[in-house]
Amino acid sequence: MQKIFTLLLVAFTSALGFSQNITLKGKVTDPDNFPLESATVYLSTVKDSAMVAYSVTNKDGSWEIRTRVTKDPVFLKVSYMGFADFKQKLTTLVANMDFGVQKLSDKATTLNEVIIVSEAPPVRVKKDTLEFNAGSFKVRPDANVEALLKQLPGVDVDSDGVITINGKQVDQILVNRKPFFDRDGKIALKNLPASLINKVQVSDTKTKEEELLNRRASGNNSSINFTIDEKKNKGLFGKIMGGYGTDDRYETSGMLNYFEGKKRISLLASSNNINSTGFSMDEIFDSMGGGRNVSSGVFGAVRQAGNGIGQGITQSNMAGGSYNDEWFKNFSSTLNYFYNSADTENNNRTRETTFLPATSGDTTQKSQTETSTSSTDNSRYVHNAGSEFEWKLNKQTTIFMDPRFVTGNSKERNVTSRETVDQDGNLINRSDNNTFNDTDNRSFTNRLQIRRAFDKKGRAISAGFNNNNSVDDTQNLNRQSIDFGDGSSTNVDQLKQTTTTNDNYSGSLEYLEPITDSLRIKVKGAYSSSQNTRNREGFDYDAASGQYSAFNDLLTNYLSSTTGSFIPTAGFELDKNKYDLSTELGQRIISFDNHSVYLGDYYSLNKNYILPFANVQAGITFSQSKRLRFNYNYDTSLPTATQILPVEDVSNPLNTIVGNPDLDPNKSHNININFRNFDFATRSGYNLYGNARFYDSQVASFTEIDVTDGTRITSYQNVSGAYNLSVGGNYNKSIKRGAHTFRYNLGLNSSYNLTKGFTNAQQYEARSLTLSPRLNFSYDYGELLTINPSYSYTYNQSDYTNYRITQASNYVHRINLATTSYWPKNVVFGNDFGYTYNSIDTGFRKDFYLWNTSLGYSFLDNHFMFKIKVYDVLNQNLGITRSITATSIEDQENTVLKRYAMFSLTYSLKQFGGKRVPGGDRPPGGGGNFRGRRM
Repeated sequence: MQKIFTLLLVAFTSALGFSQNITLKGKVTDPDNFPLESATVYLSTVKDSAMVAYSVTNKDGSWEIRTRVTKDPVFLKVSYMGFADFKQKLTTLVANMDFGVQKLSDKATTLNEVIIVSEAPPVRVKKDTLEFNAGSFKVRPDANVEALLKQLPGVDVDSDGVITINGKQVDQILVNRKPFFDRDGKIALKNLPASLINKVQVSDTKTKEEELLNRRASGNNSSINFTIDEKKNKGLFGKIMGGYGTDDRYETSGMLNYFEGKKRISLLASSNNINSTGFSMDEIFDSMGGGRNVSSGVFGAVRQAGNGIGQGITQSNMAGGSYNDEWFKNFSSTLNYFYNSADTENNNRTRETTFLPATSGDTTQKSQTETSTSSTDNSRYVHNAGSEFEWKLNKQTTIFMDPRFVTGNSKERNVTSRETVDQDGNLINRSDNNTFNDTDNRSFTNRLQIRRAFDKKGRAISAGFNNNNSVDDTQNLNRQSIDFGDGSSTNVDQLKQTTTTNDNYSGSLEYLEPITDSLRIKVKGAYSSSQNTRNREGFDYDAASGQYSAFNDLLTNYLSSTTGSFIPTAGFELDKNKYDLSTELGQRIISFDNHSVYLGDYYSLNKNYILPFANVQAGITFSQSKRLRFNYNYDTSLPTATQILPVEDVSNPLNTIVGNPDLDPNKSHNININFRNFDFATRSGYNLYGNARFYDSQVASFTEIDVTDGTRITSYQNVSGAYNLSVGGNYNKSIKRGAHTFRYNLGLNSSYNLTKGFTNAQQYEARSLTLSPRLNFSYDYGELLTINPSYSYTYNQSDYTNYRITQASNYVHRINLATTSYWPKNVVFGNDFGYTYNSIDTGFRKDFYLWNTSLGYSFLDNHFMFKIKVYDVLNQNLGITRSITATSIEDQENTVLKRYAMFSLTYSLKQFGGKRVPGGDRPPGGGGNFRGRRM
């Protein structure tokens, strides 16, 4: 530790020595002296062409590079698409220099004292794609692609593994334009070797329809595509890991990838009992890395949620594979299958206070508080098989299809004891529950899209068809005893058998006709049909037969809801270099039929609606770095059958639910604004966003609470005037000074909502405010040391109308310091120390420390890694949360993973182009695995 702190002191001392830095500047133009924006300007060493520093020209063509003094010869290079590269040799860099104007020439031109060459610049800006040359960015020989991303300008990877590029969050990661197991790319980030990559291409994420119709992206997210170097596009890589620790904690995983040209075969499997469930694509890599159940990462001990994200301790198993290939010319395919199983045990303690209106019938009662303890055991398994097929019949016609099949089962046992009292501690009711749920799930989804372009540029027709079919069969066993404050009691011993079926189909046909090169009109028709049914039979326990054979009419009912919707629209698309505008206007014509059978009575409710439809998207590009996006749509949705049919659901003796046939649809105006600005020259930028939803009509709960026994009757009413508002943004900056790299990130998310509803026939209002500022800083000293302190603060406040309580609030502080050291050679040492304070004031512990540490040693040419990690060294981890709603305050404490030590061994294999590569993959977790709580 002393050596690490000494190294840190040297690093910061060096960082202060910026007097050895110099500034280079100039301007880039075309042969006619027109300034060129987004030209790449960079310095590279003459000796080995390693990049020293780089910049991108501004709108006026100017550029500036701040770099260290060097007496070694370097090249100054300028690159811009369509022009010859500029290259000038500098024997030394010892003082500030102004290079004046660099006038780019045709490729065939040779200028005096300037050599025109053709090579890949580190950064290249195309119309809608930002492309990085991977070879221009130095990473460790055994680094993964996440380590490569962290070296790119404008890229930030936060403590939860969320990637942003120039302020835009990345929601899709592809390899050679194909998913690597899944589109979120978590597995690719941690396991794909950086040495394979040729280019890193960043663009706006498009839907499949936008991609096929060559439209601008309507969303605000980014997509990353890694292209594999053709010389290395044949090989094998993977890893096998096994670990065992105290308290019988264990983790094991294996992954193997074979690729050749456009073919890729991947297999993986894992098993663990340290809360890496492996149950979804987001979590598969958790079980590969072992330990974390919030953040991703390969190396180090897990930082589990001390904020309630993790509930219980999970033992999970996962196995699956993926196959990508081009079966014949222009026909690409992806096939994948995964099996997941998990078993979670959790103990829960909850305290919930429900507010009563000031004009309640009992003027002495202000609130009801329910305290409960429960023990849950939930087991589940899922088989998931999916595929994607894309067939380009010719340059004009493309067919895309992605069918997916899912089947599974879940079982849940729950034992709960509850007690409800008034504000003075007087008993209202007390209950004990023992429930068991057993559910079989089956589903099939598919998306089919066909796009046909015509000889006239911009003219196209697109057709689509989607289906989603699912069946759930559930058995629910409920044993419940309830004692009321007046001395009465009731007992329940029932079995419910429920089959829920959902069949949804939709189709659309769209025609686009160009008016000019930048203007297209469009006409579209979309039809959707959905049928949702619930068939439930209830039985009471028959002591004579010892079976659940006594038919219960009150628990038995049938609900059916069928919706047909036709949406004809017309609009236009205007796409200019600096701005774009797209509109769709029309009507939503709806047929809404609902039916039910209950207690021998047949209910039928049929309604027809004609509702407006509007969707407007616009964007302004002020420069390559500044963009503004605006979206508006008018959204409508129908109530559910449960909400609109006058059928009682008395399956819960403490809460009866009945529908309201007079409900209107939900109607709302939605507005989204986003502004982003990133300066390549200074490697700094910010983004601002604002979202607003205003309800013309909203379905809200109408709850009658009996102040004597605590029972409830819940129905529904329409309210208007409610809204949800959110604003926020973030700022990030990177500074590189030789071996020192500094990254800053400041962010703020906030929301303000007005919620309306009814309690005991009185309308209430709750105005809720949330503020979440955060600060993250990271420092890298070459490849030896990473230090990452971070801080976040979350404040929630609700102001109430028509309650005796006028306000409720809560705040949480989180501070963390993560360090990773790669010194001495072959040793990786990390620490992650955090403190959390929660202002909960109802008998729950408020704060705790969470310290994780890990030590790894690689040997045999880095093909093996031995690792020991200790999670929650101080044994203080907690899972506490507070939730403030429009009607209540709820505090919870759940079981979380506590202290354990784990010993593990990992073997890595990496063989490309027929040659085995020394060093295997990056030591699990590779550079900066502990930064931002990622252990």
